[in-house]
Amino acid sequence: MSKYQNLYFCLEQRLVTVRGQMISLTVKEFDILALLIQNPKRVFTYEMLLDLVWHENYTYYSRKAINNHVSNLRKKIRIAPDLQDYVKSVYGVGYKFEV
Repeated sequence: MSKYQNLYFCLEQRLVTVRGQMISLTVKEFDILALLIQNPKRVFTYEMLLDLVWHENYTYYSRKAINNHVSNLRKKIRIAPDLQDYVKSVYGVGYKFEV
C-alpha cells in the first residue's frame, strides 16, 4: 500500500484510486504501474518492461504496445488537469515513476 499525494496504490488488492475515485486498469496497465511505483525514480527500459511485465523478448511492435499501455495508463490516472503526471518518459529509453 502506497500513497503519493492524490494517488493511492495497493498491490495486494490490485487497487488504484486518484482523489478517492477508483481507477479501472487493465492487467498490463496495473502491472506496469506496480513495477514503476515499487521502484520510484528508477528508469525501466522498454526491454526491461517487456521482460518483467510481458515476459517476452524485445521487438519493435512490443515497444509500440508498451507506449500504448503507458499512454492509456496516464490518461486513466490523470483524472483532472491539475494532477501531475506520475509516469515520466525518459526519451528513447523507457519510463519511470516520480512524484
